[in-house]
Amino acid sequence: MRKTDKKIDKNLRAALTEVCEIALDTVQGYQWITHSVKYDAFPASLQISCGFVSVQAIEQLQLAQQDILLKKLIVKHLMVVGINLKDVNKQVKFVVA
Repeated sequence: MRKTDKKIDKNLRAALTEVCEIALDTVQGYQWITHSVKYDAFPASLQISCGFVSVQAIEQLQLAQQDILLKKLIVKHLMVVGINLKDVNKQVKFVVA
């Protein structure tokens, strides 16, 4: 990992940690957030997964349109550290933990 990659990773982790803390307090059924990335194809290769307690929790999230709010929260916090997602709907996934 290059020095610039380490800096990006540090900023990425900090932003996602903030998102996680907010989501734990505001999104029912939310448990965690993680990411994977190939830095030679960054930011298009960035994949973010949000873990939920059940399929029903994800369905409720979508019915209440909180999925849109959670994606906006992720985009906002990443933009603060200079990271712009190419396609949030493809790069952010909701999974059962």
